[in-house]
Amino acid sequence: MYRQAAIRNVRLFSTRVALRNKGPVEGAKDAAKTVDKTISQGIVKGIEKGEEAAGAAKQAIGIGKEKAEEVAGEAKQKAQEAKQETKAKV
Repeated sequence: MYRQAAIRNVRLFSTRVALRNKGPVEGAKDAAKTVDKTISQGIVKGIEKGEEAAGAAKQAIGIGKEKAEEVAGEAKQKAQEAKQETKAKV
């Protein structure tokens, strides 16, 4: 029983041997995983940038709309003033 526990502990601590014994298939799998992870991270960053740009565009449209409404209100006021001045002259 003690012998089995000692062997089990040796196996737990010998991780370097497993890393050196990888064959070409395992190496290719690891490389594919690394490439996949890198590409996925790039895609996620691109999606996040797109979301930020969409938010900025929505905000700019909102500001533009508010500004247009403000200018339209000022134009209406000036038109009313001009109309009243014209009536007063006649």
